[in-house]
Amino acid sequence: MADEPLVLGIETSCDETGVGIVRGTTLLADAVASSVDEHARFGGVVPEVASRAHLEAMVPTIDRALKEAGVTARDLDGIAVTAGPGLAGALLVGVSAAKAYAYALGKPLYGVNHLASHICVDQLEHGALPEPTMALLVSGGHSSLLLSSDITSDVRPMGATIDDAAGEAFDKIARVLNLGFPGGPVIDRYAKEGDPNAIAFPRGLTGPRDPAYDFSFSGLKTAVARWIEAKRAAGEEVPVRDVAASFQEAVVDVLTRKAVRACKDEGVDHLMIGGGVAANSRLRVLAQERCEAAGIRLRVPRPKLCTDNGAMVAALGAEMVARNRAASSWDLSADSSLPVTEPHVPGTDHDHVHEVSKENLYS
Repeated sequence: MADEPLVLGIETSCDETGVGIVRGTTLLADAVASSVDEHARFGGVVPEVASRAHLEAMVPTIDRALKEAGVTARDLDGIAVTAGPGLAGALLVGVSAAKAYAYALGKPLYGVNHLASHICVDQLEHGALPEPTMALLVSGGHSSLLLSSDITSDVRPMGATIDDAAGEAFDKIARVLNLGFPGGPVIDRYAKEGDPNAIAFPRGLTGPRDPAYDFSFSGLKTAVARWIEAKRAAGEEVPVRDVAASFQEAVVDVLTRKAVRACKDEGVDHLMIGGGVAANSRLRVLAQERCEAAGIRLRVPRPKLCTDNGAMVAALGAEMVARNRAASSWDLSADSSLPVTEPHVPGTDHDHVHEVSKENLYS
């Protein structure tokens, strides 16, 4: 195991300051500092608050990860960081920190894609990714179907959300139901005590002429909100648990239906699900049922690895090192709209890291 790359990964695309350390495909440390409580009173993530929280948490979280892994900064073979997509200010904090550590240590720097990292993290749980890999990524900002023949260089978008992402819809419905923020975990909790067939909410983009792999949850969100408003206007009690269960069922029904269809159409016999919404208990159950019925193997990381974390960035960084991908340049910058077709941001001057001595700048 000693000859496998030891990589530290930094993730700051939204409100989680994540630092992970992996050796090859073995997770050594996964330290997270969350600012979710600071955003809760606003009902959503405030970019400026997130950026400041990352700045304050960065060094302590890196130190905690190194201690947890039982390694020193000098032992690292590379530094990986989320270069995009995400909140611009938040990304800049992570990229700046990664560049500083990489320069001081004389180590290669790898700016990687947030979405590709969500796919690669599954290697830490279930071993090497099959090639090609079909991935369903569902989070607060993304609902995407992706096909990858090489996670370090080839990720092809099959479909994506055309409006609200699944996680965003969860947050908005939780707000309408006065359940707080973030919406995903609380909706999941209430739904367990409700009837998923109590209310017939619409399934977006599932008609015969609709795009096969794209998603739309805006119409569902509006339908649920209007149903709740009608109940309240009539002076009736809103059955929160049934609403939560019926709404959740509408979301996961569409997600799993389209994902299984994509696997069948592309001849891929397995499906990987990642992103924060992949922690949803009903999504996991329904996906397992439909995959088994279709003869498809399902791979879903444990819930902690589904949400934003540094381990996923380190996992992709380690894969970059193992496959001798070009390191990023010192002029690496954050790209809030970095396309998923770019798993990492290579540079032209990657040999720069060998010009800096470990002993010169870091002690």
